[in-house]
Amino acid sequence: MSALPQQELPRPGGFPEIRYKRYIPKVGPSGLVLFSGITLMCTLGLYRTGQGNHERRELHREKVWSRIHLVPLLQAEADRDTYRREVAAKEREAEVMKDVKDWKVGESVYNSKRYTPQSFVVVP
Repeated sequence: MSALPQQELPRPGGFPEIRYKRYIPKVGPSGLVLFSGITLMCTLGLYRTGQGNHERRELHREKVWSRIHLVPLLQAEADRDTYRREVAAKEREAEVMKDVKDWKVGESVYNSKRYTPQSFVVVP
């Protein structure tokens, strides 16, 4: 007779448990912490953008008002320069036309009492 076959049995205490679940370690901050951080950063960024816009608007306003206050000074300077050029032009005209009879120095060639500035500049 043959010997009875011996059946394989688990070892004493049993086999270890088979891991079939994903055991992903918890790494990093939670979703609430991430959402709060992003919200805080966006709020801070928008606040700083608003402050920059305010500063830029104030600088623009200051530049505009400085130009407004400089206009009379620049206009007076341009008037003095125009007057100086007109006097010099009349002196040159008197020198050139001294031999012409009945020539009136500085008389307008237009038939109008209105002031018309010279439309070109003669540079000697």
